[in-house]
Amino acid sequence: MSATDRPGGTSTGRVFQRVLGRELPVAVRAEGCTIWDAEGRAYLDAAGGAIVVNVGHGRQSIVDAMERQARAFTYVHGTTFTSEPLETYARAVGPYLPVDDPAIYPVSGGSEAIESCLKLVRSYHLARREPDRTVVIARHGSYHGNSLGALDLSGREPLRRPYEPWLGRFHHVSAAYPYRAGETAAHALGDVDALVAELEAAIAEAGQGRVAAFVAEPIVGATLGAVAPPDGYWPAIAEVCRRHGVLLIADEVMTGFGRTGRWFGLDHWGVWADVMAAAKGIAGGYFPFGLAVASGNVYDTITAGGGFVHGFTYSHSPVGAAAAGEVLRILETEKLVEASATKGERLLALVREGLGDHPNVGDVRGRGLLVGVELVADRATRRPFPRSARLVEAVMVHARAAGLLLYHGTGNADGTNGDTVLLGPPFVVTDEELVTIAARLRDAVEKAVAQVVR
Repeated sequence: MSATDRPGGTSTGRVFQRVLGRELPVAVRAEGCTIWDAEGRAYLDAAGGAIVVNVGHGRQSIVDAMERQARAFTYVHGTTFTSEPLETYARAVGPYLPVDDPAIYPVSGGSEAIESCLKLVRSYHLARREPDRTVVIARHGSYHGNSLGALDLSGREPLRRPYEPWLGRFHHVSAAYPYRAGETAAHALGDVDALVAELEAAIAEAGQGRVAAFVAEPIVGATLGAVAPPDGYWPAIAEVCRRHGVLLIADEVMTGFGRTGRWFGLDHWGVWADVMAAAKGIAGGYFPFGLAVASGNVYDTITAGGGFVHGFTYSHSPVGAAAAGEVLRILETEKLVEASATKGERLLALVREGLGDHPNVGDVRGRGLLVGVELVADRATRRPFPRSARLVEAVMVHARAAGLLLYHGTGNADGTNGDTVLLGPPFVVTDEELVTIAARLRDAVEKAVAQVVR
């Protein structure tokens, strides 16, 4: 029977697009910070896709590294072989990771990395004969991935809402969100002592020897829009975790590999994690690749305790490791992490110059080339626009019409309402492009507000 003879169907397939109800342009080429579609239109990629593209589009040396490995072999199962690119990459990336004596478990992306981190934690406590440590604490206003375990860990209510009947295993404490500190609906605190006391209370409430891990993004990206915690937060949180035997999991999926102007977000505070997730910029968008990273203590404990019951078909990819290795080399030799820091300061200043006094911009913030803008209906009270206004969607439409690609978030104010725009261009962005990004963003915000408020 041929495909056309099958009953109950048609012979034509189609793509289930990530965006429904809108026809998407067809991308045909990309270079540096620009993407061209099939109609010849150019788009300035101010979001690096989904805050992924750090070394820039169209890097031939990365394609060449992938091709060399693919010509040798593309796939071996991780239980049967290791590979030279994987072993080489582990040695090269290790010194940069904010983890003591790190061991890397390569996966295909951020959600897989988080799932792997959770299983590492469970395996560690089982190996230590502490099976009652089953409680994992995360934060409201967080995002850790879209697989069910990672989504349950996340505190991003708009993404959780359709799947709530399948969620509910993990606990959440307040977001470290100074702009909305004290707002009950935002589940936000901004004082270090209050945040630490809340975590202490959550650990005590769970019971002695019951909490396995605390998970957080060093700087919150997609959900809140480049929100950094108050100074002193991370060292204090790390101390609480150590004192209670709780493993600290750092979600560096978005903040890692130079995005915040340091190699990793935790580097801003000199804190090391016990377990860490990384993805996105690790391979710069050239290959689906991520890491779950275990400290030497975690790795040795699991190894001595009987091993790690886990695995994915496409983990430990040699082609992915080849891509990530070349991205790492580019970051090092072209000093792009340092470029992210200096260009980030420039972009932050430009956005503040254009929008800092706008009556519907509540806050402009960021570290490195991760810059967020929070939009509000009332600047004095921080009241958000209602979700029904779809303000940030209007901003995105006007920006795309002007050839500018942005990243956005919703629900930051109370789980439903609230609009943020996130900027994360490639680190090779030029000063002229930074000026253009800020100008087009300002115009898009002004047009969107005029459209919504009329």
